[in-house]
Amino acid sequence: MNTFDVLSDPVRRRTLELISQKEHASGEIAEIVEAEFGISQSAVSQHLRILRDTGFAIVRKDGAKRCYEIDPSGFDDINDWLDQLQHFWASKMEALATEIENGKRPDKAPS
Repeated sequence: MNTFDVLSDPVRRRTLELISQKEHASGEIAEIVEAEFGISQSAVSQHLRILRDTGFAIVRKDGAKRCYEIDPSGFDDINDWLDQLQHFWASKMEALATEIENGKRPDKAPS
């Protein structure tokens, strides 16, 4: 599954939002996601496995619990893709910055 397929799913995006804030036990994630999306605990587990297998999440065993946190390296493909496209908007952003700066200059007094 490619990066964009992983992120195209709203359940996985929500799960990433949760674990980007702090580490969560799988049970905590399941409880929140089940309530918000109305899916089963086993479906949440499948989403967690996809996030783990594709490098977006790190799992740590804590006794009987599995704790998930975000793995920033999962976003490398997205960053690489955005870097390729940056030249499309970089010049436009520079032009905008110039226009904003020009708007800040005091007008010349008429001679």
